[in-house]
Amino acid sequence: MIQIGRYQLLTAIRSTPHGMVLQDAEGDDVLLPKKYSPESLAPGDEIDVFVYTDSEDWPVATTQKPKAILGEFAYLQVKEVVPFGAFLDWGLDKDLLAPFAEQSKKMERGKYYLVYLMLDEQTDRLIASSKLSKFLETENIELSEGQEVDLLIGPQTDIGYNAIINNRYRGLLYKSDLFRPVQPGGRTKGYVKTIRPDKKIDLTLQKPGYAHVEPNAEKILQLLEKNNGFLDLHDKSNPAEITARLHMSKKTFKKAIGALYKQRLIRIEEDGVYLVGDV
Repeated sequence: MIQIGRYQLLTAIRSTPHGMVLQDAEGDDVLLPKKYSPESLAPGDEIDVFVYTDSEDWPVATTQKPKAILGEFAYLQVKEVVPFGAFLDWGLDKDLLAPFAEQSKKMERGKYYLVYLMLDEQTDRLIASSKLSKFLETENIELSEGQEVDLLIGPQTDIGYNAIINNRYRGLLYKSDLFRPVQPGGRTKGYVKTIRPDKKIDLTLQKPGYAHVEPNAEKILQLLEKNNGFLDLHDKSNPAEITARLHMSKKTFKKAIGALYKQRLIRIEEDGVYLVGDV
């Protein structure tokens, strides 16, 4: 069955003036327009394509790569606002429609919005919705504190960034827990910091607890080696300076140098940290 909004591995069966006709295992056909068809594609070859619908709601295949597929969230820019909705840039020649009925607030040209890709039940057309709550799980939180997760960074707020977790939940990255830059629309690994009693999820980009000290300790060792065995930071250094220079919190820095000290790899003096054996 040809599936709208998904990638599929299909077989080329015949060439036409308009492109190559592709077929699935069940015998359903879809056209791959000539401008998307590789010159080397011949009947009998298999090709991985994305299937969506054209302006007349007919299924059509493309080798272009959309920024998201059916059932995924994405952070997309509005290219045009029309009387029935807004068209979003999702990486294909044909823009993605966000009907007014699926907008949590009226979209504006040029701005970016976090949306979910769904099928319109009436037209079987792929559309976008910014009414995210109906697509997110808020009760059955199958996560644990400290768990590594996939994040889609969303809009910035006064206290941090909203993020979509594992394409299923909503969480929040607080500014105070950001020790490296993030951008809305970016995808990154993160960790569940806290699941609150109201089931809201706080996130961090660093592995919580003592387990994340080791890579940070290694980072400090590398800096010491590059700087002739000396780092002019210590447990009384300004937290902002530590964050700016090392991209870690002062608490993490103190844990890291404490671990290195216990292993007798460093000395901690009033003016900074020394590799053992260095003056």
